[in-house]
Amino acid sequence: MNNRFITIRFAWLALLLAAIATPQSALSQVTLSGSIQSDILFPQDDEEIGTEHYDEKVLTNTYVDLKLGSKYVDAGGRFEFLKYPLPGYESDFEGWGVPHFYVKGHVKSMELTVGDYYEQFGSGFILRTYEERSLGIDNALRGARFSYMPVAGVSLKALTGKQRRYWHHNDALVSGVDVEVGLEQFIKSLESHDTRIMLGASWVNKHEKASDDAIMLDATHLLKLPEYVNAWDARVNFSHKGFNLLAEYAQKSQDPSFDNLYHYGTGNVAMISASYSKKGMSLLLQAKRSENMAFRSRRSMTGTSSFINHLPPFTHDQTYALPAQYPYATQFGGEWAFQAEAGYTFKKDTPLGGKYGTKLKANFSHVRGLDDGGIKNPVRDGHVMGSDGYKSSFFKMSDETYYQDLDIQIEKRFTRDFSLIFMYMNQRYNMTVVEGHGGMITSNILVADGKYKFSPKLTLRCELQYQFCKGDVGDWAFGLAELSFAPHWMFTVNDMWNCGETKVHFYQALVTYSLKSHRIQAGYGRTDAGYNCSGGVCRWVPATRGFTLSYNYSF
Repeated sequence: MNNRFITIRFAWLALLLAAIATPQSALSQVTLSGSIQSDILFPQDDEEIGTEHYDEKVLTNTYVDLKLGSKYVDAGGRFEFLKYPLPGYESDFEGWGVPHFYVKGHVKSMELTVGDYYEQFGSGFILRTYEERSLGIDNALRGARFSYMPVAGVSLKALTGKQRRYWHHNDALVSGVDVEVGLEQFIKSLESHDTRIMLGASWVNKHEKASDDAIMLDATHLLKLPEYVNAWDARVNFSHKGFNLLAEYAQKSQDPSFDNLYHYGTGNVAMISASYSKKGMSLLLQAKRSENMAFRSRRSMTGTSSFINHLPPFTHDQTYALPAQYPYATQFGGEWAFQAEAGYTFKKDTPLGGKYGTKLKANFSHVRGLDDGGIKNPVRDGHVMGSDGYKSSFFKMSDETYYQDLDIQIEKRFTRDFSLIFMYMNQRYNMTVVEGHGGMITSNILVADGKYKFSPKLTLRCELQYQFCKGDVGDWAFGLAELSFAPHWMFTVNDMWNCGETKVHFYQALVTYSLKSHRIQAGYGRTDAGYNCSGGVCRWVPATRGFTLSYNYSF
């Protein structure tokens, strides 16, 4: 019998078992919830922007989630139809079925999940499983997860399972434990002074048979691959009133893989993050150093799949179109990353605050390589296979900048009905490091985002953006107009125009209708080729043209 149909049967069996296991006295408390998400493209060929040709008339990513909840037992499943997926996903992404289902029992402070689940230890340096549909990521573990709070302030977790890779699961067994202790629960003087100290520790093991991948060192020799890879993480989080400090360190044993060109060096990552906030002001300072920390459930995999862990990029997630043109992807081989962010609100009825107050935000991000010891990026240039790898001195950095941005944003309300956001951004993007070609791209970007409310139900928002770009295809301009008729309708038109080499327009027109929990959007237009990124993980999206239709519903 086809494995997909077996999986579907198990998913429905899980839901049935949940209903049977629920005590009769609690049946009246059973709830059904879920959601539907469907994104559809009717593709058209366009030689000017270089679209791919699709034999299918309709491409879609469709998801249906269902969840049964009760006092002691929950169960859920997800149906996915990705037989003809949207452009830019890996070939193995294609398929349909029920790849995600679980049964969860919970009594007091204990919880046991059997089936598919997501989990994160600490900041995710050694374990983070999650779903991000825009990137095609769903690296859930299928197995068992147990969590328990024996006393207030102590949290224990243990898990084991095999990781999903699209419509299959990798053979490696991933297991781990995590413990967190809140000292303020045991030292009452801390709590009385509004002070909290959390200590955390994690361990993750990957068991992957060496026979699963035969890697040739040369014509006559195979690499001897370790079957067990261990990683551990330790962290402390201190907070006092508006101040918070997090320090975390993780290390990984020898793990030859595609990502490090099969060398036998160990990996590590260290991070420190400090923040302070009070009414009208906030400050964040962060630093992170990582080296050889790609951690996958299959050593020979490529692309965005099969990662057990996650390394945050320490760069600002941009929401405007042109500042997001060149997003940074975390370099697992190694990097130093720094981020500083500050926010301040000038009070009302002051010279800079005016009648309504003024908000000021500033962000600075800087990422550069590790000390290369005279070898220009030894991992990327292939000088390491079968060796112990190259260890960089901890505090030394290379002279190669991977990414840098400085952006300043001012948000000002001028009247009761009119407000304006102005942003300036300076960006340096090393396209060679991130994409493998193109050199250093330097940009200066201006953004003006204005909103005018004609009435309580009618609002017009407009964006004007310009990017002075040195490198790649030169300057860009972007314009957007968005008219909202609350609570149901929104009409949007925008155009992104390359003023440099190509002179190509990427235009869109969209109509959105919302009714209670339903949202439907229809549109037509072009999208440029580029990287779609979230949290330092990126997916290449080819240029497209055509009609689009999206539907979202939750209940």
